[in-house]
Amino acid sequence: MQPFYQNSNCTIYNSNCLDYLKTQSEESIDFVITSPPYDNIRNYDGYSFDFKNIAKELTRTLKDGGVIIWNVADATVKGSETGTSMKQALFFMDCGLRLHDTMIYEKQNPMPASKNSKRYHQAWEYIFCFSKNTPKTFNPIMIPAKYGHVEANMKHRGKDGKIEYTKTKRNSHTKVRNVFNYKVGGGHSATDKEAYGHPALMPEKLAEDQIITWTNPGDTVFDPFNGAGTSGKMAIKNSRNYIGVELSKDYCDLSINRIEKVIKKNESTL
Repeated sequence: MQPFYQNSNCTIYNSNCLDYLKTQSEESIDFVITSPPYDNIRNYDGYSFDFKNIAKELTRTLKDGGVIIWNVADATVKGSETGTSMKQALFFMDCGLRLHDTMIYEKQNPMPASKNSKRYHQAWEYIFCFSKNTPKTFNPIMIPAKYGHVEANMKHRGKDGKIEYTKTKRNSHTKVRNVFNYKVGGGHSATDKEAYGHPALMPEKLAEDQIITWTNPGDTVFDPFNGAGTSGKMAIKNSRNYIGVELSKDYCDLSINRIEKVIKKNESTL
């Protein structure tokens, strides 16, 4: 399969991702991050979303210790959720992957529901983390611990049976919780205006946080639904390689423009 675009560390294919995956060997992909067109709520050049076969191929091609980050939500049908996202998680497990972590992407400024809706404002989406066995890489995002500056009194019982206390230094930092909070929409989801030519942007910070967590510099990031190229932009920004597959030529062009700006910026700082 011929690339639509290629340079030293970024390759984009204008193709159906299932066709691309079938050309790849087993356990050849380091890491996957994507936000698929869930529930077929958008038409992508007439193609339907063949979830089960895509999931099987992603499982086959994922390396041992590799991770898939699957950002997904449910469509609303007749006023209620479809439950598709949970069905997808269970299917990935049926394929042999672990549901390593269920994270939440919380929107600080969600689109308000209609006043006639009988549901609360929908303010979050799933970020499923699937792994093939134990993840090879984990670089947790750390924040200062609330009481990291205070020594703890550790209780233990001495040889004489009396309870004793020992001053112990606490950890100065702690891992963030698995609920990630981001602003969305114009000026927040992406830093470049042209990105908003795509109707369903993954927030750049979401992609960056997950890429940094599950990969190291030099690893390859793969997005089977490349879209506006957000995964690619943040992969290149953080010294990873990138492969993206996208059905729409217009979105391929959009993503290349965004990614090339990052490449030029990186080159100017060398």
